[in-house]
Amino acid sequence: MKMIVGLGNPGGKYLKTRHNFGFMAIDRLAQHLEMECNRKKFQSLLCKKTIGQEEVILLKPQTFMNLSGAAVREAVNMYKCALQDLMVVCDDLDLPLGKIRIRRGGGCGGHRGLESIADGLGSTDFPRLKLGVGRPAVGDPGDYVLSPFSREEEAMASEAAEKACQALKTWIFEGIDVCMNEFN
Repeated sequence: MKMIVGLGNPGGKYLKTRHNFGFMAIDRLAQHLEMECNRKKFQSLLCKKTIGQEEVILLKPQTFMNLSGAAVREAVNMYKCALQDLMVVCDDLDLPLGKIRIRRGGGCGGHRGLESIADGLGSTDFPRLKLGVGRPAVGDPGDYVLSPFSREEEAMASEAAEKACQALKTWIFEGIDVCMNEFN
């Protein structure tokens, strides 16, 4: 089993914001895998499908970013998902827009969604795929991540979401090492 969690905030107000990049990647992956995340469970939108020999679960917590840990903990406990089989997809201020980075585990880098999940699971030893949104030259980073991509940025964000889908499929079927070697 592989569980992929995309981080974001629920509701139309946040739909196309940088902080919802994780949701955007999950939506794109669901299209690729012919899945639809519309089932409500674990304070999340969820879909599940067996592909080949692998059961794939996609999860979009609806608890707001900073409280994602409760939803993820519920799902991980219910499915008895090993942490190495959990991938969290989120935005990252420290990567330029369009860049993705896959990590086996590690710190949360100040990302409150990752911190909430680490607190909920009692560990930071879970893979994550970070989607670069860049850091604002001026202004509050909190306001920046809650703002939408500009028209110019939308194409780069779409390309990054597509690349993330390819990386996630590689992770599902070939493992973290192949995924990191190919996409980092």
